[in-house]
Amino acid sequence: MGLMFEKTLIPVNTNPFGVIYNPASVKKNLEILISGRQFTEKDLHFYNELWYSWDHHSSFSNPDKQTTLTAINEKISTAGLFLKTTRYLFITFGSAWVYSLKANNEMVCNCHKLPSSDFNRSLLSVEDIVTDYIKLIKSLREFNPDIKLIFTVSPVRHWKDGAHGNQISKSSLLLAIEQIIAETEGCDYFPSYEIMMDDLRDYRFYAEDMIHPNSTAIDYIWNKLSEMYFEKATTDIIHDILKIQKALSHRVNFKNTDSYQKFMLKTKKDVQHLKLKYPDIDFSKLKM
Repeated sequence: MGLMFEKTLIPVNTNPFGVIYNPASVKKNLEILISGRQFTEKDLHFYNELWYSWDHHSSFSNPDKQTTLTAINEKISTAGLFLKTTRYLFITFGSAWVYSLKANNEMVCNCHKLPSSDFNRSLLSVEDIVTDYIKLIKSLREFNPDIKLIFTVSPVRHWKDGAHGNQISKSSLLLAIEQIIAETEGCDYFPSYEIMMDDLRDYRFYAEDMIHPNSTAIDYIWNKLSEMYFEKATTDIIHDILKIQKALSHRVNFKNTDSYQKFMLKTKKDVQHLKLKYPDIDFSKLKM
């Protein structure tokens, strides 16, 4: 969904720590953004020729320590500023299972392919998740009084937890969110998990790995989200932008032909028209 927000030119800051699955790690990362804490070399570790952070996805890892540190801190700075002013925050829970280092009991967001024997695995309780997020939401509201929270549960199944373990995990997340919303104002729930499990129960809506939603499912869920949260004026703008995006994604074998030049000239005119029609939208991210 984050990529869809980007595609429709809606201002968004997605996964500033990379893809993180469990509620405890998401909470920790949001607290880092609120505090604005910058990472130092002491926060990095080295394994398999890469420097990494336990609080980040492996996409931040790099053979060069300073490159890793710079990428982490730049993202914290930009995401922290975005969080301070954004009106909406989507929080997606993927799994209630967490991993902690046996050496010091430190919870990790990502195991970075270290041996499984280095970690303890445990299931977050509904009560712990609720308690943590009641406190977190209070801190978020102090940081950004206008923020509204929308919780979701990822429809991606974690088969490494086993079929039963995955169901126990998802159930814990759903129960926790239900209680958080009941006890806190300004919070909502978008049922992406239920849409995938019930509306799109057929395997033709899954990618080849039979775990992740395919493009058809993603479009379906996006349309449901649009219907639920966007005003008609917003959907009209998105419709216009997606027409341009579709044109720009058209694959061309020969760019030096007259037909292609005419096509690009028309597309640029269409973009210019949208710029005049929607002056508050940043069209610089369109790949012309």
